Amino acid sequence: MALTDVGPGTGGRDSGPVVPQRYSRRLSDKILIAFHQACDQGDFDVAEQLLRTMETMLMRRPLAPEGGNRRRSMEGLVAAYERLWYLRHPELMQA
Repeated sequence: MALTDVGPGTGGRDSGPVVPQRYSRRLSDKILIAFHQACDQGDFDVAEQLLRTMETMLMRRPLAPEGGNRRRSMEGLVAAYERLWYLRHPELMQA
């Protein structure tokens, strides 16, 4: 029996302790996805708040070595701020 078979509608069978599900994406990736969705919907204030949250996360001292993830996250943050700036200043894109 797989862990996904345990739960409502499975007859109540349980073969042991349930292992927590691993997340497939980093929290910073999910925040960037939400940022882009907010931009697509024109909600620039929410988009800016999401970037501030991500910036706060990245500025904290890492608990474990992250390898290239931190640099990639910082590059994504900078690109996101750039997108937001251009969305708020569309008149400068026509120059």
